[in-house]
Amino acid sequence: MKVSATYLLIPMDNTQKNHLKAYGIAYWVLQNDIEIDWLLNYRGGSFMMKHVKAIEEELIIRGVSFEVIANVKSTAILTEIADPEVNMDVVKLEKQPKIAVYSPKNKQPWDDAVTLVLKYAEIPYDVVYDDEIIEGLLPKFDWLHLHHEDFTGQYGKFYGHYRNAPWYREQVRYNEETASRLGFNKVSQLKLAVAKNIKEFTIGGGFLFAMCSGTDALDIALAAEGLDICESMFDGDGTTPNYNAQLDYSKTYAFKDFTLKTNPIEYEFSNIDATPSHTKTPKKIDNFTLFDFSAKWDIIPTMLCQNHTSIVNGFYGQTTGYNKQFLKSNVLVMGENKSLNSAKYIHGEMGKGTWTFYGGHDPADYQHMVNDPPTDLNLHPNSAGYRLILNNILFPAAKKKKQKT
Repeated sequence: MKVSATYLLIPMDNTQKNHLKAYGIAYWVLQNDIEIDWLLNYRGGSFMMKHVKAIEEELIIRGVSFEVIANVKSTAILTEIADPEVNMDVVKLEKQPKIAVYSPKNKQPWDDAVTLVLKYAEIPYDVVYDDEIIEGLLPKFDWLHLHHEDFTGQYGKFYGHYRNAPWYREQVRYNEETASRLGFNKVSQLKLAVAKNIKEFTIGGGFLFAMCSGTDALDIALAAEGLDICESMFDGDGTTPNYNAQLDYSKTYAFKDFTLKTNPIEYEFSNIDATPSHTKTPKKIDNFTLFDFSAKWDIIPTMLCQNHTSIVNGFYGQTTGYNKQFLKSNVLVMGENKSLNSAKYIHGEMGKGTWTFYGGHDPADYQHMVNDPPTDLNLHPNSAGYRLILNNILFPAAKKKKQKT
């Protein structure tokens, strides 16, 4: 591609017509081996790159707002950002991350917000599931996403309402067949092995992003290693007596001191989930606030919180948010509903890698139900809630910059 002396600025403030597709443009540019400056906290986390005619044409095709600026203007922007008195910084994005989405091959009666937004933004990804993870294929990827998943072997705890539904019966059949084929006696044993592989992926330097029940169910499976927490309708036998007293919180990513729900009919895994408190809150005030981090000192959370608003509409999921008393002390809260003491968006490090958990199912649908149609993101091109997902997509592309201490 021929590069000129001018620059392209993709504003990410309220002047942007399509925030979500702007991330797709950024990924496409990286695929073409052109570096991008991510201007943290400058006009909502804007992108700047050398002016290439093909990029400009792609911006027009995808309906993304942009400005062509002279070299002197780009220099002035970088000078403004470098001022130690302003809360801005620049991160270079250098290489597109290889993305994997953990998703079953059989059809589910719900959609996945990450898959929806990746398709909408035109960002490529691979689908992996238990076979690929047990075969050890995760190290091929930089970034892994988990959504509405159950790593405990209890089939999402849908038994009470959906045990006779064809999709539920197919889910049981599919998982039992997979477990048997891969050499496991129970689905819970397969899912634990998958959870441990995901943990090793993170420790080894992978980027893990999870939403909804893919967050707390992962930690519950890890904490319950060596215990049977599945009642007979899930695995054909009883549970370990007094298993709540034997959970090992040292094995988890984010949560500690939680108690599992022992009623197999109840649509809830544990007291980690803040859904009960959110149900008492009117929709119009059920929002969460993003924290304002120091761009020059706390670069990673600043990247992950880039947005055109600091107040984001809330949304339900099987796991809507996290009761803060169950967070480990080293967990960084990036978004919260303070009045409910509920964390919505959290982050942490594990070994050489990082993880981010995001409560709720669909950022553009307040209460997305089983069998509801997928959200049409053409109607939500400026969704602040979906922007957080895409911040995580680009995060692994950033050049490693030593954190200040």
